[in-house]
Order: sequence, then C-alpha cells, then structure tokens
Amino acid sequence: MSNVGLLYVGGVLFINSLMLLGRIDGKSASVFNIFIGILQVFTPIYLIIKADGNMSEIMGAASIFLFGFTYLYVGLTNWFGLETSGLGWYCLWVSILALGFSCISFNTADIKFGIIWLFWSYLWFLFYLVLAKNMDIGRYVGKVTFVMAWITCTIPAFLGLAELWDNLSNTIALIVAGLAIIYFIAAYFSERQGSSIPKNVAS
Repeated sequence: MSNVGLLYVGGVLFINSLMLLGRIDGKSASVFNIFIGILQVFTPIYLIIKADGNMSEIMGAASIFLFGFTYLYVGLTNWFGLETSGLGWYCLWVSILALGFSCISFNTADIKFGIIWLFWSYLWFLFYLVLAKNMDIGRYVGKVTFVMAWITCTIPAFLGLAELWDNLSNTIALIVAGLAIIYFIAAYFSERQGSSIPKNVAS
C-alpha cells in the first residue's frame, strides 16, 4: 500500500474509533468510509493492471482490497442501517488473511510491517467479535482502533512520505508495539471493571 493510501486508512480508523466511542454518528462516519473504500478499491485495480503479471506487485495490490472492501462494507452498512453479521464474518476472513500477510512480511525481513499486519489482524478479529458475535466490547474496540489509527497507519505513512520510515529501527517498533499491547490489556480490564459496576453505583 502506498504511503498516501495508508495515511487515509489512518484517517478512516480515527473516524471509526470516535464512532465506536460514541463521539460521531454512524451515518456521518459512513460517508468517509465510503470515500476511502472507493479509493482503496480502484487503486489496486490500477496497480494490478500496471503490474503486467508481476506477482509481487499483484500481491501488494491484493492486500489493499482487504481495506477497500472493509470500508465500503462498513460505510454502506451504517448508511442503510443493515444487519452487521455479514460484515462481521467478512472481518474474520480478513483477520486470517492478515496473518498470512504478516508472515510474508516477516519472511522478507520487513519486521515493522510484520508487526503492523499482526495488529491489523487483531483489530479485524475484534470487529468480528462485535459485529458477528454481538459481544459488548464496543468501547474497548474503539480505544484499540484509536491507537491503531496512529501507530499502524498515520505515523508510519507520514514517516514514509517524509522518507524517514526506513530509518526507524526495529527496536523502536517493538517498543511501541509492546507499549500498545500493555495499553490494550489495561483498557480491556478497565472496560470490564466499568461494565460490572451497577448503573446506580456508577452514576
């Protein structure tokens, strides 16, 4: 995925995190999801045609479709008020594929994107739990999405555009990933504790 495309994936994740946290209406968020979904569908079509049979380039373009169809699906589901189970099961399928892309990245010594693909796999799996299994973890997923919007998309894309991404050491990436995991664990138990407090006590 190009750094420009990744930057706007960060933008749509940021919007979706605020939607999950109740700061943005779902129908309002759907507009940006549809915009980015269209961008991330037509871009890989162009790249595949331009690749002229180069399987490495086609593989990279294919990964972009995962994002494009996700955001189109989210946008249209929210806009038309559709039932979410189909989207949830699609997210599970993408979560499994993301593990494959992570393995490819690690196999080609791209440690940083190997880590990022693992994070994306986890995020898609969380959407599966919320949308297909109806688990009451929306606020937790919102917090995870908010962090991932920055550390897996916006910041890497900005550093890439500034030609600084290659200078970022794998050690720093591992430290950031470790801190994020600690936050995700803390946020999960914080949300569980909050949901277990009786409403009359919490108020």
